[in-house]
Amino acid sequence: MLKLKKALLIADPQIDFCPGGALGIKDGDKIIPAVNAYVRRFAQRQLPVFITRDWHPRRTKHFKAYGGVWPRHCVHDTKGAAFHPKLRLPKEAIVLSKGMGPEEDSYSAFHAYDNNHKGLHHLLQIFGVTELYIGGLATDYCVKYSVLDALKYGYKVYVLLDATKGVNLKPRDSVEAVRQMLAAGAGTMTLADIAPVPKKPQRQEKSKRPRH
Repeated sequence: MLKLKKALLIADPQIDFCPGGALGIKDGDKIIPAVNAYVRRFAQRQLPVFITRDWHPRRTKHFKAYGGVWPRHCVHDTKGAAFHPKLRLPKEAIVLSKGMGPEEDSYSAFHAYDNNHKGLHHLLQIFGVTELYIGGLATDYCVKYSVLDALKYGYKVYVLLDATKGVNLKPRDSVEAVRQMLAAGAGTMTLADIAPVPKKPQRQEKSKRPRH
């Protein structure tokens, strides 16, 4: 099913968004095995893998202490901002940081940048990507806004339902977020829809017959 022109985008699989973190999402860590499986299947096909991270300054309007909504979380270069320890990324994976300025909320991956300050849309164009497969944390914020922006830019988008969890400030926020994404034109997918790359058969050495 997966061919060229496709890319995987995983939003914010960070310690602070998992249980026990500063903004822990219920069962946020439970998506990591599925995320790893998606990453592996895309990497095996030599398709681009993008991972975003919140990378906030200590003082930002994003945090409650400075007029925002959220508790302090994912402050750059802290333990909570690190990726989940069980996340497995290939060396080719492209990490994009967002929310780096004191005036930024930056929920969407399209407001994230690599180390050379190249944005996601620019990078996708370089790779010739036309289809995005999006999962991560959280369904009702960074995933939703990334999906909606991707659709506005003209990408074909699939939400990875088994690789996302929501904050759910209100009980049905994630359900509503999925409804909004589908209404905007996104499709949905699970790992079962993507066949694993077959393993190459191992070459068996021919047994040497003893000479008589």
